[in-house]
Amino acid sequence: MKQKKTVRNQARKDSPGGNVTIKSEKKTEGNSFFSWLLVLALLGAWLSVGVVWFDLVDYNNVVGALGGVYDADGDGDFDVEDAKVLLGLTEKPVMVASTKNTFREKELHAESLPGENKDSTPHSSHGSTSDAKPSLEVTTEELPPATEPVPTSVSTPESVTETTEFAEEPSVESKEEKEAKKKKPKLLNKFDQTIKSEINAAEKLRKKGKIDESLRAFEALIQKFPQSPRCRYGKAQAEDDLAEKMRSNDMLLKAVNTYREVAELPDAPPDLIKATLKRRADRLQFLGRTRGSLATLEKLVQIFPEDISIKNDLGVAHLLMGDNKGAKRIYEEVLDRAPHDGFAKVHYGFILKSENKIAESIPYLREGLESGEPGTDDGRFYFHLGDALQRTGDKSAYDWYEAGHQRGHFASVWQRSLYNVAGLRAQPWWTAEETGYTALVKMLERSWLTIRDEALSVLDSNSVQFMPEDENLRETGDWGQFTLWQQGRKVTSACGHVPKTCALLERYTEATSCKRGQIKFSVMQAGTHVWPHTGPTNCRLRMHLGLIIPSKGCRIRCTNQTREWEEGKVLIFDDSFEHEVWQEAESYRLIFIVDVWHPELTQLQRQTLSPI
Repeated sequence: MKQKKTVRNQARKDSPGGNVTIKSEKKTEGNSFFSWLLVLALLGAWLSVGVVWFDLVDYNNVVGALGGVYDADGDGDFDVEDAKVLLGLTEKPVMVASTKNTFREKELHAESLPGENKDSTPHSSHGSTSDAKPSLEVTTEELPPATEPVPTSVSTPESVTETTEFAEEPSVESKEEKEAKKKKPKLLNKFDQTIKSEINAAEKLRKKGKIDESLRAFEALIQKFPQSPRCRYGKAQAEDDLAEKMRSNDMLLKAVNTYREVAELPDAPPDLIKATLKRRADRLQFLGRTRGSLATLEKLVQIFPEDISIKNDLGVAHLLMGDNKGAKRIYEEVLDRAPHDGFAKVHYGFILKSENKIAESIPYLREGLESGEPGTDDGRFYFHLGDALQRTGDKSAYDWYEAGHQRGHFASVWQRSLYNVAGLRAQPWWTAEETGYTALVKMLERSWLTIRDEALSVLDSNSVQFMPEDENLRETGDWGQFTLWQQGRKVTSACGHVPKTCALLERYTEATSCKRGQIKFSVMQAGTHVWPHTGPTNCRLRMHLGLIIPSKGCRIRCTNQTREWEEGKVLIFDDSFEHEVWQEAESYRLIFIVDVWHPELTQLQRQTLSPI
């Protein structure tokens, strides 16, 4: 008390007013209070670091206490960096989806159809009059990086960026996704827990992009601890990353083999086995080894029979193998157990539509899209739902096309192609001058009689050269096609029947090198109606040369404009826009179709774009 009084008296001597004494006393007491807070905060920080480094508490309890927050720095484990984030000492990193281009575009084509083996050449129907036949792709080549219903992705070479014109809206997390984030997988067995610091050190190198160093570190750990599942998994991940860096399929095969070794080790935790085999299936699919991917997923289903997501992936693998029946059986099993599973619904509806069960496919496609579940927000499902609705006369088809456009899957309601290069001039009808291919157009119109006569010789021979249209585009009638060039490759046997026509075209590389189109004759019999549909890509324009055109009853609509063919004249349109054909004449219509590259594509793009 005496000391306080002395301080107060001194304050009065130094100040003209008496209020200073009170302010000084309050400030001293305030500083003391905040000093204690600082001490407590520092103790809390050091205690948290101690918890992380010395395993003072059970992580699962910590996670539970934090309401499911864990792995705050996104590096795959809970460590001191996570503690710093949770303590507010560093900011939580923003996780951005990778947009790296993968390295196998040239080896692995983008297209795969139901009924087509992915290991074989892509089906010709993908590049014909339209893409109305349901198809599943193993690439995000030109689609927004959506919700791929296929457990792998392949993008275009770095020199060519393909995408639809509109960016995809952020997807909304489902309840299942949120639950998955709360439950951290346990990748360490009891032994790996004892060498966790060494594993983390090697993993940190990988996360920092020092892949070679990380691989060497994991290889050294495997030498010391050959029965460690987590060390071998780390090696597989490093090899996987290195394959991406080197753009090497051989290195990726090493990763695939190492993933298999992980799952075969004794005492591998179930979560690690699941993560390992799912990644192995994904990488095998990426390499085009669909049978190996299918076998891996079947093994996963045997080990984890209650995991619906694995069965869904298995269904996709069957589709990519061309085994629609197997996929259908899988999705029927899934829907029997989980009748509201949106992923299974859109794929089951997709299969029904490929079987031409149009009305039956609609509720599955619609309800699957409405579920908003991961893997459902895909342009192909909007495409096929709208097409199915159109064929049943339901005007809500355009509502779904609009929804697909708003989601960034379609360039517009009219232009619904899925394999696009952004920024290309988009209009339904073109003139020869607008294309810049006037020399080709003049040649076709000047030589139309020669071309017609050769086509008639084939048609009159009653040979099997004209093949029936097989894409389920016709509502009624007969429609045959005779192909001379397909995906930029000359069909030599076909040209043998029409040598003059093929010779005329040889020097027009805008047509003969067009990997996303065809050159072919098309004959359509009276009474034929072709459903409204769109082609697969905006990378080509389509020329129609009239050869035999009845005076009345033949017309083509593209968007809201309808035109008629004339003998010896060329019509040019962009078939990525919706178009429809009527043949109501009394005799057949014969035309010559020549696809050309979109004039705004660069030479490099023409060389590197994948075939369709």
